[in-house]
Amino acid sequence: MACDLTQGRKVPCKDVIGGIVRAWFVDFGDLGTVTKTDDEITDLSGTFTCYQYDLKGTNSLETAITSSRENGTTFFEETLTLTLPKLSKEDNKELKLMAYGRPHIAVEDRNGNFMLCGLEHGMDVTGGSIATGQNFGDLSGYSLTLTGQELEPANFISGGTSADPFAGMSSATVTVTVGTNS
Repeated sequence: MACDLTQGRKVPCKDVIGGIVRAWFVDFGDLGTVTKTDDEITDLSGTFTCYQYDLKGTNSLETAITSSRENGTTFFEETLTLTLPKLSKEDNKELKLMAYGRPHIAVEDRNGNFMLCGLEHGMDVTGGSIATGQNFGDLSGYSLTLTGQELEPANFISGGTSADPFAGMSSATVTVTVGTNS
């Protein structure tokens, strides 16, 4: 792998905002063969279902870079923080399954970017809470933290749409399952 730099970077315009608006969960290993071009996912060969979670409020994706000169290692730790208001027995069941597994997770940020977290190793639920709140204005719902360690930061996904983050994948057969309001 070449380590030589290939470009510089100017100060960009101030035309972006933070946060994520949607996350899609895919069972680990279901993506099939992944094709990347210039660190962007351009095709998948799998047949899979992705489960869409619409998000509002405080939700984020952060990637920490850990590099050791002494050990000659570098890895990227992706941390996805989600707040899901309203408790339900159906959500309890799904979140339990999520905690037992290690799904791949596609996210859409508020700028229309689509990224895939946990590509090689999946994302683990590493923390969170199920809360009823104490006061009228408190969260009655779920707070989740999912973490994944990867060799590369979350890759951008080519051709994603708000209806299907994998819409640009010509070799994949994707079923998008959208939840209901309960």
